[in-house]
Parts: sequence; structure tokens; C-alpha cells
Amino acid sequence: MSNNHTNSNSAGAKPGAVIIGGDFHGLGIVRSLGRHGVPLCIVDDEYSIGRFSKYATFTVESPNLRNEKETVDFLIDLGKRKNLQGWVLFPTRDEHVAAFARHRDALSEIFRVPTPPWEITKWAWNKWNTYSMAQKLDIPIPQTWCPRSIEDIDAIDAEFPLAIKPSVKEDFFYATKAKAWRCETRDQLKEMFLKASGHVGTNEVLVQEIVPGDGTTQFSSCVFMKDGNVLGSMEAQRWRQHPPEFGRAATFVASLDLPIAKEMTLKFLRAINYYGLAEVEYKLDHRDGKYKLLDVNARTWGFHALGRPAGVDFAYLLYADQVGIPVEETRGRSGVGWIRMVTDVPTSLGGIFAGRLGVGEYVKSLKDFSVESVFSAEDPLPSLAEIALLPYLAVKRGY
Repeated sequence: MSNNHTNSNSAGAKPGAVIIGGDFHGLGIVRSLGRHGVPLCIVDDEYSIGRFSKYATFTVESPNLRNEKETVDFLIDLGKRKNLQGWVLFPTRDEHVAAFARHRDALSEIFRVPTPPWEITKWAWNKWNTYSMAQKLDIPIPQTWCPRSIEDIDAIDAEFPLAIKPSVKEDFFYATKAKAWRCETRDQLKEMFLKASGHVGTNEVLVQEIVPGDGTTQFSSCVFMKDGNVLGSMEAQRWRQHPPEFGRAATFVASLDLPIAKEMTLKFLRAINYYGLAEVEYKLDHRDGKYKLLDVNARTWGFHALGRPAGVDFAYLLYADQVGIPVEETRGRSGVGWIRMVTDVPTSLGGIFAGRLGVGEYVKSLKDFSVESVFSAEDPLPSLAEIALLPYLAVKRGY
């Protein structure tokens, strides 16, 4: 799914990359590509730390990256003004994955767009689509309902507690700062259903059984796919997440070998003819021993920078393939750790006080990680900027 482009910036110049979003997630892409000498443009509508990286070539502030049409129009105008012909687009948020998929033809006139067309991307973007496809492929999922009314809520025959979650997370997340809500009773489920419907509409609200267990039972299969083949792969386990039950993001992750997760991921992505980077999340249900699919992220994910020390540099693999550099199959080794200290410290302290985490276990984990989400001795300014921005981030994102 490479695009045929020539870079018109200067003869023989290396094509650059445009990273949409400059938080720690985008910073990982900046560092991955910057180490290879790739020119980099960061686009953001927030104060972000990526712009402080020594690898960032230039940063552009956008007035609004939440509106699909405005985002696409802004990027097309930017590409023309800055002569970014042939640069590779890297989305870091789900709403931009959807925008790039739906407006791929227009964007491809200027950029290389790794995001697959909408008829492929829709299976990852909307969780109801994801679960429907998984069921068709006999991939286990938590029991899930898509009610359209209070009457449909009454018809749900399941044991409580249950979770309310959106099929498309953006509007819900921006409004609530939450990934899902726990409901202990049917009356509470009805109340939360109506509340959630006010944010996203009744056709985007899902009710789902809560698979028992914390983040330690949650696993990820991370891949770079092309033509049905996996050119880069790694599995990982979430040892800690924030918040503890319905984690919006991992705070401590370690790579491991989990062949069953990779097998199910390839089955799903091959069925939709997927190209590019993806992280597929599973939760181990100890009641039946099955790994149940929770989510498919059709982009780089929060801890993708773990791949590089583990041996598979995901962001650069995608860039290289887009610009025609041969890519050999790589596999991440197990036992490599990633930590996001700014959220892991309060998460861990909460776990220690609640009796969920032992002090010795926590101290040991601090010795085991290979990469911190922001701090880097070779590129220290982003971590200093993050400390200064913590009050802003607490208000903006809820952490």
C-alpha cells in the first residue's frame, strides 16, 4: 500500500514525515525516525513535548485537530505551503486515522498515506465492527451488546457488574476523560447508558461484560503488516495501567512471547487485508482460559518505543516501506520493559496503598525497564518540558 511519490524538496533529499500529535506517543515516532536522519514536522493543537526534541525539524500549530474536514484541509494546505510532497503521514490519534482513511485520495496527492482505505480501517475504528468481525473469525471476545434504547437494556441477560463503553471512543473520551464506566446494577446501567448516549449517540454505546482481572491480564500483539505477511512483531503484557481497571493507557509494559495472540492478530488483519502498524489488545479470561479481543489500534500505540530496544523499530519499519527502502522481517525479544514514569508513580503508589502491589515488586520493576516514555539522556529537553506541562496535562487529559 505504498504511494508513488517523488520528493520535490531538493534533488536526492530524504522524504520527511509529518507526525500528527506531539505527546509522548508522537515523541516516540520523532526519535525513531530522527535517529535515521529523517526530516520531521510535528503538527499539534496542544502544547506538546515533541517539539522540544532535538530531532524535530519544525513544528506547526493547528487551530483544531478534532474536526475531520478542518484537519484534512489544514494538512493539505500545509503540504503545499511547506513543499512536503512525498512526506509520510503518521497519525497518533484514532480520529486522525479515520480522517486519513476517509480522505486518503485527497491527502495522497501530496503525502504518502500509510493508513489503509476506509473499507479496511472501519473494522478497527469502530469496536462494534471489530467484535462482529472477530466473531465471524471465531476469535473470542467479551460478551457485548449494542443497545439502542432503554428497552434494549432491559433485554440484556447478564450478571453484573457490566461496563458501558463507546464503539468509537473520541467524543466519549474527550467529554468524560474515561475509557469505560462500571455499572453495578441495572438501574445504574440505564442511567449510564442515557448519559453516554448524550455524548456519542445511542448507536455508539456498547454494554460489555467485565472480564475479571487487572492490567496484568491484558496483553498486546504489535505488528507491521504488508500483503498478508508480518514484517515486524512483538507481544507485550501490561503490568500496570492508568486507571487500574479501565486503563486509558499503560504505565508499565514488558515484552514477552505469546504466540496465540500473534496468531489471532494475523487472522484478523489478514481477513480485512490490513496494511501498516497495528496493536491488538487482548484480556486473558481465567474463567475459561481464553484470550479475548478488546481493541484494534490502527496506528502506532502508546508504548511503541518499546519495540526499538526489543529489536523491532516499528515507526521506522513503516517509514522505510513507504519510501521504498527494503524491510526485512524482525521479531521483538521478550523481557524488555517500558515505563511512563509520570503516570506510573501515582498509579503504583495507589496500588501499594490499596494492597494490589507489593513494594518489593514495584522496586524490582524499576530496575527492569529499558526505555522511559519521555526521558532520554541523548534528548533530554522533552522530559523537562513535560514536568513544566504537568498542570496543563492534568486539566487537558485528566492525568
